[in-house]
Amino acid sequence: MATKPPQPPRVVDAPQFFVPPSVRELRAQAVQRLQAGLFGLAAIVLIVGLANIINDRARMAEAEAGKPAAAAAKDGAAQNDPLAEIGVVPATTPDPAAASTSTTPPRGR
Repeated sequence: MATKPPQPPRVVDAPQFFVPPSVRELRAQAVQRLQAGLFGLAAIVLIVGLANIINDRARMAEAEAGKPAAAAAKDGAAQNDPLAEIGVVPATTPDPAAASTSTTPPRGR
């Protein structure tokens, strides 16, 4: 220990291309891989959760939008045809008000 004089650094004859990683470097690499994996897993869970929320909201909006149409059909009210309303195509069901105004009284002889 104290009896040995310090040795001068060893001269390397050939260049050394690969230095094996130390235990500390191996542990740091493992921790970094673990952190990246957990971050990726958390990101996937958040994306799936967000997609589930969006899907549920769309399903609820679709169910609420379908209720008035179902109630109108249940009451016997005729479904409105948008093309018939603007006059592009003739109405599929006769309108009672239009039928009474369109008939002309018979001419007297």
